[in-house]
Amino acid sequence: MHVFVGLSGGVDSAVAAHLLIKARHQVEGIFVRIWQPEFTHCTMEADRLSAKRVAAHLGIPFHELDLSDAYRATVIQDLLDGYQKGETPNPDILCNQHIKFGALLNHVRELGGEYLATGHYARVHHHENGSSLQRGIDSTKDQTYFLARMSQNMLQHAQFPLGAMKKKEVRAIAQNINLPNAHRPDSQGLCFVGPVTMEEFLKQYITVAPGNVVDQEGNTIGAHHGAALYTIGQRHGFVVQATQPDGAPQYIIATDVIKNTVTVAPTITAAERPILPLRNVSWLETPLENEEITFQVRYRQSPQKGTIDLAKNTLTPHERQIAATGQTVVMYRDEVCLGAGTLDGAQSTHE
Repeated sequence: MHVFVGLSGGVDSAVAAHLLIKARHQVEGIFVRIWQPEFTHCTMEADRLSAKRVAAHLGIPFHELDLSDAYRATVIQDLLDGYQKGETPNPDILCNQHIKFGALLNHVRELGGEYLATGHYARVHHHENGSSLQRGIDSTKDQTYFLARMSQNMLQHAQFPLGAMKKKEVRAIAQNINLPNAHRPDSQGLCFVGPVTMEEFLKQYITVAPGNVVDQEGNTIGAHHGAALYTIGQRHGFVVQATQPDGAPQYIIATDVIKNTVTVAPTITAAERPILPLRNVSWLETPLENEEITFQVRYRQSPQKGTIDLAKNTLTPHERQIAATGQTVVMYRDEVCLGAGTLDGAQSTHE
C-alpha cells in the first residue's frame, strides 16, 4: 500500500514509518506546519528538522504542508469559543478531527496516498463493512480517546502501526535502528502549540476579569481571575477567605461566565452528575438502544460503565460523574471505540 506518515519530529511517528517500511509498503513522510502563538517559545523549526532527519535516515521522500490557517480557524477558534461560553473543549481531539485526519488526510489523498499513518497508540481493523477503532495494547498509552471524533471515511484511510506495541518497545526499536531522535523526549502541552498552560494561553486571546467566588447559597467568600479560566472539580487558582476548620479545600462545582462567578463547595460530590446529556454525537459504530457500554469523560480516567439512550442522547452512568460542560465523552464496547459526544448541561452557566 502507498502510505504517508505524519512525521511530527517525535520518536513515535518515526518508528511508525520504520515499521511500515519494514512491512514493504511504499512510504513517504510529511510534516505539518501549524500555527503557533507569538508569545510562546516556538519549537516548530526544531520539530521540522527532526522530522526531516528521520526521513533522510529512513530513506523516504519528505513533504511539508502548511496548515497554519486551518488550525487557527478550526482548532483554536473552537477552543476559544468554548471557553468563552464557560465550556471545556479538548484541543487534541479537535486537532485530530480537523487537521490530522481532516485537512492533512485530504492532502495525502490528493498526492495519491491510500493511507495516512500516525504514531498514535491505537489499532484499526479494516473489514468489509467499514473499519473499527480499537484501544492500543498498551493501556497506559492508549490514545483512542483523542481519535474518537474520526469519521468512518477517515478511519478507512488510517493506519496506526504502534497499536500493538508498548512504549518501551518503541524506544528500543528507535535505538536499535539509530534513529536521530531516538532519545528525544515526548512533546508536552497543547497539540502543536507548545509547553504552555491552558490558563496562560487563554489569557492572551479572551477577555477575563477578576470576579467573586461564591458558596452554594450565593454568598461571596473569595475571588478568582476570570470565570472562563476554571473548570468543574478544580480546587486551585482561586482564593477563599473563609476556610474550613480542618483546612480542607473547596471544589468548583459551577461557573457562570455571564455573572463572572465561580461556585464552590466543601465536597466534590456536589459536582457529581447522575445523567450525562450529550450533543453533537458522532458514531463510528452505533450501539444498541439502552446498551450497557463503557465510557470516559477524561483521557486518564479509568473506563466507567453506563447505559446509552440513543433516542434522548443521554448516558446514565452506574456511578455519578464529575465532568464539565463541553468535555468529550468517548464511548466503548469492550476494546472498540464506538464514538463520542459533547457533554451538555448547565453546570457551567453561559445562557
